[in-house]
Amino acid sequence: MTNTLDASDAPGEPIPGGPVTAADVPGLRRRTTAVLIASQILGGLGVPIGIALAPVLATRVSGSEALSGLAPTASVTGTALLSLPLAALMTSRGRRPGLVLAYLIGALGAGLVVLATVVESFPLLLLGMAGFGAGSSANLQARFAAADLAEPDRRGRAISTVIWATTIGSVLGPNIAAPAGRVFRGTAVSETAGPFVWAAGIFLLAALVVAALLRPDPLLTARALAPKESRPAGGRSLRAGVAAVRASPMARLALVTVTVSHTAMVSIMVMTPVDLGHHGADLQLIGLVISGHIAGMYAFSPVMGWLADRFGRLTVIGLAAGLLALAALLAGTAGAAHGRTAAGLFVLGLGWSAGLVAGSALLTDSVPQAARAAVQGLSDLAMNASAGIGGAVAGVIVAQAGYGWLNLTGACLLLPMAALTLRRTLARPATA
Repeated sequence: MTNTLDASDAPGEPIPGGPVTAADVPGLRRRTTAVLIASQILGGLGVPIGIALAPVLATRVSGSEALSGLAPTASVTGTALLSLPLAALMTSRGRRPGLVLAYLIGALGAGLVVLATVVESFPLLLLGMAGFGAGSSANLQARFAAADLAEPDRRGRAISTVIWATTIGSVLGPNIAAPAGRVFRGTAVSETAGPFVWAAGIFLLAALVVAALLRPDPLLTARALAPKESRPAGGRSLRAGVAAVRASPMARLALVTVTVSHTAMVSIMVMTPVDLGHHGADLQLIGLVISGHIAGMYAFSPVMGWLADRFGRLTVIGLAAGLLALAALLAGTAGAAHGRTAAGLFVLGLGWSAGLVAGSALLTDSVPQAARAAVQGLSDLAMNASAGIGGAVAGVIVAQAGYGWLNLTGACLLLPMAALTLRRTLARPATA
């Protein structure tokens, strides 16, 4: 019997054109990918503004460089705290309402950041950055939405295609920060905070695109088309997600991979603008370095997806560990050599891309379909909570010991990931 998606399978989700059958999946897959690409381009314009300017705003509002890491940390923490509620919403209602809500919260957070700079309130700035982190939540969860309808041997490429789409907005985002800020010259909104007004509008537009066009929902469609026996009652709860990860060594490795890759990247990246400022870099140069870093994160993700599908997830996870270690070496020993710092940040982005694409594909491969949304939410919680802690500690390390020691610490974080990858490679060399 051919599985179909009807209103009973997708509560509250109207299905245009009648039931969806397996024969409709290729066309629906293309449509879903196109919508996700559009939303990722928009989200990519907004999120990097916070990456580039949050430490600078935190220093100015708080008056302390030691607290500069708390603003990006608040953003990452907000991303982490929202991961489970968004996962729960997606589990029960599908990808579309979760992504829309995340972008709306991100827009509200950006508005609070602007208000915080006007009234010079550091706690309000942190609250706004926490809400702003919801934009990152949406961008991260979109990669799993791309995998919902993907064929198993093409999941790496499906995930990487959506990640790649962020390149356009993410490379442009930091470089429009300065002109976007100049629009507010002479007003109560500072030039550094002005780009967050732009980010709020971009997040609202992304929410509109997803709300209007991501229909039918890819997650609900995938569930409805799955065999009935693969949809056990209770299999979608967070507890079932935790149980699925505990039952699979590969899922545990995938969770470690995305967590460590993201934590090492965020910890080094958030303090790079501060270190560049110490060595005479202006806002424009900082924007260029961050743009190069983001290009490394996103522009080559299709290559990482192809490598993960062609040579196996474990091979690319090993590549991620090597690239991240090289990045820490380059950036940590750069000093006033801005070109070397830029090279280190570019390689840091490549390592993050390899780890996120291969780890996300391996995680999706390693758990039952019914538990995937819960496991994916758990993954984003773990990676962003760890990165939030890393970002907070990074500011203290730089203030007390220096940027070089921060990079050394980031390199040390890679050891568990490398060890587990080697162990699984030796245990299952032919099935990675």
